[in-house]
Amino acid sequence: MSSQLAMPLPLRPEEVVREKTLGDAIALCAKAGGYTLDKALQLELEVDKAQFSRWMSGTEGIVWPKLDRLMTTCGNDAPLLWMLHQRNYDLHSLRHQETEVERQNRLLREEVAALRRVLQAGVANDA
Repeated sequence: MSSQLAMPLPLRPEEVVREKTLGDAIALCAKAGGYTLDKALQLELEVDKAQFSRWMSGTEGIVWPKLDRLMTTCGNDAPLLWMLHQRNYDLHSLRHQETEVERQNRLLREEVAALRRVLQAGVANDA
């Protein structure tokens, strides 16, 4: 099993609240992650077609570890956001906390941008 993780993809709250059921939110999660609701995603999540179908139809609940794996694999939190919306949370006021890796990535990007500005200023002064 490959267990390749998708890059996190932000979804607009309007996209999430448009969905009518948890199954629809799962479908949105898959679509936004570049998956169709086919065998590839089922294999990635290590679930069979029947169980996946029951999640989509709402006839079987999905346990947290599998829901977490779905969202991690697809790179977005559509089902979780949909559930929060169903509980009357304002999706516009929620914010995702920066992980340590995201923080390091942001700091490195800022450093690279600052170094580029210094280099560009040096080139402009030499001209």
